[in-house]
Order: sequence, then structure tokens, then C-alpha cells
Amino acid sequence: MLTPPPGPRGLRIQTEGLPVSDMSREQRVADAFVRVADTLTDNFDMIDLLHTLVTECVALLDVDAGGLLIADEHGDLQLVASTSEQAQLVEIMQLSAGVGPCVDAFTTGSPVTVADILLDGDRWPVFQEAAGTQGFRAVFATPMRLRGEVLGAMNLFSVEPGGPTEADAVIAQALADIATIGILQERSIRETHILNEQLQRALESRVLIEQAKGVLAATASLDMDEAFTTLRDYARSHRMSLRDVAQQVAARTLTGIVDGSTPRTTVES
Repeated sequence: MLTPPPGPRGLRIQTEGLPVSDMSREQRVADAFVRVADTLTDNFDMIDLLHTLVTECVALLDVDAGGLLIADEHGDLQLVASTSEQAQLVEIMQLSAGVGPCVDAFTTGSPVTVADILLDGDRWPVFQEAAGTQGFRAVFATPMRLRGEVLGAMNLFSVEPGGPTEADAVIAQALADIATIGILQERSIRETHILNEQLQRALESRVLIEQAKGVLAATASLDMDEAFTTLRDYARSHRMSLRDVAQQVAARTLTGIVDGSTPRTTVES
């Protein structure tokens, strides 16, 4: 069983600086750390951990969307989590070009802030155009790193120009650090090749999730974001992995999870 790591120093730094009138934010920060750490259980699900990380950052910080890239067994970045179709499209374009803020955060191991993509994003023209087309004006990329090892990076997008506050940057990095510690702790328990299988499984899970979202979008008139929320809510309420639910929905062996009827599993003869 994984032992959830203690909250990093970034949490203490942030909450001690908050005014008394902003204690509700302090509680939200603490709750976010608990939710991320809560994914580090016996049934360790990396895709759920990474989705929780980026979702909590978007909900807590002054940003509008997020995406997360993880390096596969060959060291190539792959998209494993996003909070919106717009963010996903930008990340895909960034990966296709091989350059962008998130790629830089991964290769350097340092955060990258672009306060105004329209004015300051010229060094990544493909990313600049894709982000602008999707309505994003600012981005903050933070690496998923521990000491000298970098596993990936997270992009946090804003529709208004302006970089993150120092406090928000600390919180984003601290949440990313918890997720990174969880993944690396799993590796310390198991052999290295098992971690590579976990990473590869997370990437394969992403494909299944996209297929399942398409099925729900086509059969239940949901947009892609609503389809993902439906999949994740069902997985959590039924104590199933997100991958298993997506696989059954994509294969059309699990139906009725949208319209309120009792879901049923179809057994092939």
C-alpha cells in the first residue's frame, strides 16, 4: 500500500501568508492536497491521480483549463489528462510541433510562465496560434519533478493575460510534487519495468477514455467534457477504475450510465 506523502512546505508557506478573511481558501488548499493524496491507495490508478491533479489545480487556482503531459518509456511526452477539449487541442498541437511551454518545463525542469501568449509566445509559433485559436491568453507550465528526475509537466491556461501569483505558483508546484512523489514511491516499491508498464497503461487508458467519450457523445448527446465527467463519476461511485469503465463503454458492453436507468453489463456469448 502506498503511504500518502506529507504535505510539502509549499502548503505551509501559502497558508501562513493568508489573511484571516481568506481562511476558506486555506481550507480549499488543504482539501485539494487531501484529494490528490487520497488517490495513493492500494488500487493505485495513475490516470486518476493525474486527472485529479490537473482538475484540482484548475478548481483551486486562478486559471481556466489545464493539461498534463507524461513521458512514456521512450522519453517522449504524451498527453494523459486535460480539463477541456480546448486545452486538449492545444496540448496536441504542442506535442506535434515538439516545442512549447510545457515541453520546455519538462526539458529544463523549471517552471515556464507566459503572461501574454499573443505578445510573448513568438518562440513557439504553433503553440501560440493554437492557444490563441482556443481563446487562451496566458499559460503557466510546471514540471513534475523530484530532485533531478522529471516525469512530465502540467500546463495551466487562462483566458485573460497575466501570470500566476507567487502563491498560486507555489501551490501548483506543490500539488505536482505530491503526484510525482506518489508515482516515484510506487516505483520504489516495484521494479522499474512495472512503473514503465504503469505509464504505458496510463497512455493506453487515455485512448480508451477518448473512445468512450465518443460513444457517450454520440449516444447521449453529451459534449466531450460532460462525457468524461459521466465516466469518472460512474467509476468512482461504483468503485471501478476509470480504464475499466471506459473499456466497457467503448465496447458497448456497459449501457444506461447516462439516462438514469440501472446500468447493465452485456455478456457476450
